[in-house]
Order: sequence, then structure tokens, then C-alpha cells
Amino acid sequence: MKHAPGFLALVDSARANIREIAAQDAADAVIDGRATLVDVREDHEVAIGRIPGATLLGRGILERDIEARFPDKDKGLILVCGGGFRSALAADSLQRMGYRDVWSLAGGVRAWQDAALPWEPCGC
Repeated sequence: MKHAPGFLALVDSARANIREIAAQDAADAVIDGRATLVDVREDHEVAIGRIPGATLLGRGILERDIEARFPDKDKGLILVCGGGFRSALAADSLQRMGYRDVWSLAGGVRAWQDAALPWEPCGC
């Protein structure tokens, strides 16, 4: 997908303030119990497929609902979207809300699938 220049500038600005994590490292962090995956994609995207066990909190409600779902602001959270753009924006936002161990999955679910990590197709 080709993104608008303004959107890319916003993402680049967010990336300067956040940490990104590779797919295999993210999977290892989840397996080790160091982090939880939070999928910030839209419902229609999740309906196509998802990472098993990921918590679904769409980008539109993330900031509103995150504290109820994850009140511990030291908990490791790895944010996931389609390609790593929206998750970067979300990570920046959560850090501004006081979350201290937040990551964006570099490359999003595309990178996760390319790494042949667990995936649940449709029907979620």
C-alpha cells in the first residue's frame, strides 16, 4: 500500500521515540512471558486472520480502553498492525500515557507471517 506523505512523516516522527521489535524476537518475548501482543488493526482486518492469543484493541479504541485491559504500566506490550505503521503511532501514544515497556512489531503481521510464526486464518 502506498501511504500519504503526511502519514509517513507522522510515523517517522513516532518511530524516533519508540522501540521496534522483530517478529521472532516478539514471539520469543511472548513465549517467555515478558510481553503480550496487542493487535491494533480494525475488525475487518482481524476477521481475515490473527496472531493466536493476541489481545484485540483496535486503534480507534486503544487509548480509551488500554488502562482497563492493562492497568500495569510496566507490563510488556508489543503492538501489532498490518505493516508496522499504526503500531508505531500506537506505541508512541501509549508511552505518552505512561506505559514504559511498549514495542511496535516491525513490519506488522506481514513480517510475522513471513517469519512463519503461528497464525489463525479467518473465522476469529
